[in-house]
Parts: sequence; C-alpha cells; structure tokens
Amino acid sequence: MALDERFKGVGVALVTPFNSDHTIDFDGLKKLIDFVSEEGVDYLVVQGTTGETATTNTDEKKALLEFTKKNNSKGLPIIYGCGGNNTQTVLETIKNTDFDGIDAILSVCPYYNKPSQAGIIAHFKAIADASPVPVLLYNVPGRTVVNMKTDTVLELAKHPNIIGLKDACSSMEQYMDIAWKAPKDFLLLSGDDNLVTPMISVGWHGVISVIANAFPREFRDLTWHALEGRFPEAAALQYSFLDFDHLLYIEANPVGIKKCLEIRGICSSEVRLPLVKATDDLGVALEKAMKREGFL
Repeated sequence: MALDERFKGVGVALVTPFNSDHTIDFDGLKKLIDFVSEEGVDYLVVQGTTGETATTNTDEKKALLEFTKKNNSKGLPIIYGCGGNNTQTVLETIKNTDFDGIDAILSVCPYYNKPSQAGIIAHFKAIADASPVPVLLYNVPGRTVVNMKTDTVLELAKHPNIIGLKDACSSMEQYMDIAWKAPKDFLLLSGDDNLVTPMISVGWHGVISVIANAFPREFRDLTWHALEGRFPEAAALQYSFLDFDHLLYIEANPVGIKKCLEIRGICSSEVRLPLVKATDDLGVALEKAMKREGFL
C-alpha cells in the first residue's frame, strides 16, 4: 500500500472560536478556515485537542464538523478527532457519525486509565475495525500520561486501516526509532511544532500543527522546505518559531495560539473553563515576539 499523500505536509489543528458568552463563534470559524486554506495548509483537523474537544459536547462536535465540511472552500482533506479513554464510547461515536466528507480520523491514546501497551493495542484495533475511514494514531504522553512505545506503533501499523501516527512525545530518539523501523507506507506526522525540521530530516512526512492556525503560510513554507530537502531554509524558519513556540504553552494550549489569532484579527481569544484567557503579560510577550520575528 502506498503512503497516503493527502496527509503529507501541514495539517492545521483548528481551534474552536468562541463568543464572549462561550457559545461557538461560527463566523470566526469560517474566517479561520478561509484564512488557513488561502495561506496554503494541506488539510484540516477538526476537534483535536487544540479544538478544546474536552469541553465541547456531542451536538457541538457534530455542528463543528458539519460547518467545516460546508465551508471547506478549497476542498481540503478533513481529519476528525475521534478518540477517548472509554473504548465503547468511541465505538458508539463512530457508529453515530456521518463520515461523508471525512477522510480519516485522529484517535488519541487513552488517557487517565493508564493502560498497558497491550491495552493500547486492543483499544486501537477495535477502533480501526469499526471505522469506515482510515485511522491515524495520536501519541501525546504529556496529556495522556502513557507513552505509546515503538513496538506498539509497529504492531498497530500492521492493521490495514491504521495508516499513520501523529506523535508528540518530544523524544528524538523515539522519533528516529519509529522512522527507522516503520513500514515505508506508514504516515509519520509530528505533533511537536518545534521539532518538525529535524523530524523530517530523519524520515517523517509532515506535521499536524498548532502554530499553523495563526501562521499557516510560514509553517507551510517551513515544512515543505524540509520535505523537499531545503534544510537551511527550513531551519531558518524553525529557529524563528523556537522561542515563540515556548510562549504558546505557558498558560496551556490553545490559550496562546488563540491570543495570536486575536492579535491577527481572526477570532477572539475566548476559551472555555477550566481554561482561562491569556493574561495581559502573555499577550504582550506574544505580540512582541510576533513583531520581532516579522509575523506581523
């Protein structure tokens, strides 16, 4: 089976814009979709972690997905976040989802339960068996507490409906190990914006990005410079985001990137509890960094 080229390059993990009363700001979402699409991202990711999926209900998730489908002005591929720590609930969600217009699902490693590697394998195999579209695994131990190890990834890569991995474990050693041992048709996507260039240099295929919400053109240029072997150009852009990337997570994701979007006039910086809006100090630091690096 060939590598699925639809998901090579830059996918943007779309934020969910909110109004001041914390209802969904669909006008802001349309503006965001149009902005990232015009600026050249390769595909859209709906209701990943950055979309505050933990605090959107079932009806809102469906509404966000349908709205994105209908307002996908460039006809970009769409990945839908569909995961959780209750396997049966994920299977029920899959059963009740209209997959028309969805190209793949992104499913996070089960969190809080702290499953064994065998449990992770059984969880994802059940999801892959039930899903009518391809499945991308998502390893993010900073949120789930459990790290999906290389051998687990390799076992899951044998499943015909599991086509790739988004990984945010922040270990270059593990990234290299996976790239070395994974099947050549297995899609490898960074979940660490600040490591995209080095990850591509050892065989990864792109990124599902937070930063690309507010800086889609710059992050697309960075990623495709690296994919096409122009590593000095990619590195120059990567370094310009290095200090900036750190600021985005000081007060939790997506607090920082939503503040950047507000500064750029795309949508408000509102988030839902238990998250709170960016402090004034963070807003000042982000704007100063954006100006220093030429992003404004």
